[in-house]
Amino acid sequence: MANLKEVKTRISSVQSTQQITKAMKMVAAAKLRRAQDRIIQMRPYAQKLEGILVGVSASLDIEENVFSEEREINSVLIIAVTSDRGLCGPFNANVYKSTNALIADKYAGQFKEGGVTIMPIGKKALDYFTKRDFKVEKKFGELFARLSFNEAMKVAEFAMNGFEEKEFDAVEIVYNEFKNVATQIMCTDQFLPIVSAEEGNTSVSNDYIYQPNQEALVEHLIPTSLKIKLYKALLESNASEHGARMTAMDKATDNAGDLLKELKLKYNQTRQAAITNEILEIVAGAEALG
Repeated sequence: MANLKEVKTRISSVQSTQQITKAMKMVAAAKLRRAQDRIIQMRPYAQKLEGILVGVSASLDIEENVFSEEREINSVLIIAVTSDRGLCGPFNANVYKSTNALIADKYAGQFKEGGVTIMPIGKKALDYFTKRDFKVEKKFGELFARLSFNEAMKVAEFAMNGFEEKEFDAVEIVYNEFKNVATQIMCTDQFLPIVSAEEGNTSVSNDYIYQPNQEALVEHLIPTSLKIKLYKALLESNASEHGARMTAMDKATDNAGDLLKELKLKYNQTRQAAITNEILEIVAGAEALG
């Protein structure tokens, strides 16, 4: 049986850990409120714009909209979105698993030929894919330290330019979609080429009136829509991260509380056993003297 000092040290250690997890839960809750407000405000606009993007793209020829061009896939860019820090449950691990599954199920041949490039966003993804057998584009690995639409726009432009210049034949995004504090949904979205109306939203109308003219509008609308789509994915992941961390820290705090109960019970039992032994020794000594 452990001595009193060892049990007391463990109790003190668990109490300190519980205080840390409580604090981290409160910080995550505060950050979650801000992140949740941002994504809730963004969703209606982004979803409507994506519907227009699909409809407009379906009404154009390939010459008019290069981002809808479907060609033989020899090279792929996968944008894997994680967090900068850990302690958020399976949040980051799910992105790794989904990315590996996407490669195995859809791009196994391209991967063997070295045609799959991973662009990690978030330090955890950067560390994970850099240490493994992947071709990694490290340019935006630490983007979450300065997350904004302007920064997301740079990522989207990198992917769009690569697709336009045929450096990449397809672009995919792997990220966590925010549902609520306890639930994040893994998403794998095709960023480029743009999914046609038949594959995507079949209810989208293609009957548009263009002002001032079709060329001027399409030249700005499609790139802007793609940038908004990527920014939405980053905001979804950011809110999901804080929700996952809040849930993980809440469970860790509860587990620390359960462990404290066990340790305090063990401490009392150990203390009682020590007192009983002392009494027995005194009685035995008294009998020996008698």
